[in-house]
Amino acid sequence: MQVGDTFTHKHILAQDEFNRFARLSGDDNPIHVDPEFSARTRFGKTVAHGMFLYSLVCGALAKNFPNASQVSQGLMFPAPSFVGEEITISARVLDMSADTVRVETIITRPNGEIGLQGETMLKTK
Repeated sequence: MQVGDTFTHKHILAQDEFNRFARLSGDDNPIHVDPEFSARTRFGKTVAHGMFLYSLVCGALAKNFPNASQVSQGLMFPAPSFVGEEITISARVLDMSADTVRVETIITRPNGEIGLQGETMLKTK
């Protein structure tokens, strides 16, 4: 890897994933796990947990930076990501040193909106 390198992964958000994440995290807010409830909200369908999206980013980072450990992570969630959407998880190397890598992370929704935007620092040694 070098500065400027970008990698992407596609993922289709599934209700079963939202439900399993809710059981693991204890965050069973109906906006995430109850399609009937969510249909009556301004969103119209279930919304991904922000930390579930972050877990997808962590998985993508682990695939591309095996054996690295995360030192820090800053995140924003500008737009909701919905069940059934195929999202694109992107990461771009911003800076590197002998033992760290700084990476920009973005999840893009099918309509081009950003569902997650962040920056992470990885320790590589």
